[in-house]
Amino acid sequence: MILEDGTVMRGGGFGASASSFGEIVFNTGMVGYAETLTDPSYRGQLLALTYPLVGNYGVPDPGRRDADGISMFFESESIQARGLVVHELSGMASHWNMAMTLDEWMHGEGVPGISGIDTRALTRTLREAGVMMAALVVSDGEIDEEDAARRLEAAPRYADEHLMGAGAGEGGSDAVYGDAGKGTVVVVDAGAKNAILRCVREMGYRAVTVPWDSTAEHIMSHRPDGVVVSNGPGDPLRCGRTVSAVRSLIGMDVPMLGICLGAQIMGLAGGASTYKLKYGHRGQNKPCLNLEDGRVHVTSQNHGYCIDPDSLAGSEFEAWFTNSDDRTVEGIRHRTKRCVAVQFHPEASPGPYDCRFVFERLRKMMAGEGAAA
Repeated sequence: MILEDGTVMRGGGFGASASSFGEIVFNTGMVGYAETLTDPSYRGQLLALTYPLVGNYGVPDPGRRDADGISMFFESESIQARGLVVHELSGMASHWNMAMTLDEWMHGEGVPGISGIDTRALTRTLREAGVMMAALVVSDGEIDEEDAARRLEAAPRYADEHLMGAGAGEGGSDAVYGDAGKGTVVVVDAGAKNAILRCVREMGYRAVTVPWDSTAEHIMSHRPDGVVVSNGPGDPLRCGRTVSAVRSLIGMDVPMLGICLGAQIMGLAGGASTYKLKYGHRGQNKPCLNLEDGRVHVTSQNHGYCIDPDSLAGSEFEAWFTNSDDRTVEGIRHRTKRCVAVQFHPEASPGPYDCRFVFERLRKMMAGEGAAA
């Protein structure tokens, strides 16, 4: 592995023999690599896991689906990260739900991995210098480091990539999950995790996904009781069409919930601004303070961009949650409309389920029980 700053780290390859280039980020979660690797928010990135032992419980069957055709154990149809970096890959895996090893899964999906890396040193580098581009090369033969470095230099920057489209919106078509006789929640698919669809159904609604660039008119053609603007990869400033649609929906007072990238999009639609974090928030142990009641919740997170707190004063939103570690904005609520958003993942997968109450907030707004604030 070669970092943009010239650092070279050597280890043992696993998964596919391939070369991959992307923004290197780290995740502090202890479990959940199957859900994490299939999270569409990791498109365009190489993922380093800080937990020292990875792969010991294997990977469940990708073919297992529920009655609506949603994968039971994965957050999308394939691995989304471009590569995986670990300290130690378990040589043995055992679990009642296991169908294959992590190595076998990644090999079958064509995704390279590297083990034997000092992930503590790597994490310290990224915390001090910030996330950066990197090359991950796994080969059965000798690796030309100079050639890999040249290819890294020529590779497109993460911020310049348009990561929507193929990885979000499922090819640009609508999809329905659940009983047509129930109420409808439209999920604007900017890279939606399957867990969001599961949570919508658990609320008692059917989920209808629409592409990330759908117009407000197209969204409203489904006559939704509410709208969820999903998580996804990349810079929210590249989602201008989504911002425009959400701005229109806010004006219509449509009950809405934004999640992760969806929160940033919602903030932009309401007049706030966003910025890129130095190294992001990725893990399952991130404490967030609810400004309504003073409670701190342990949350699952995966984001590299955030809403600028100073920009909220002149916007339609006010802060709802803040990060207890660095005071960044973790949630917003509209001052008058039925519209809320959170930067963390209330659906978890992986992570604690402490924040499922956020979906209950959406349900209450759809039931007409008052504005977000």
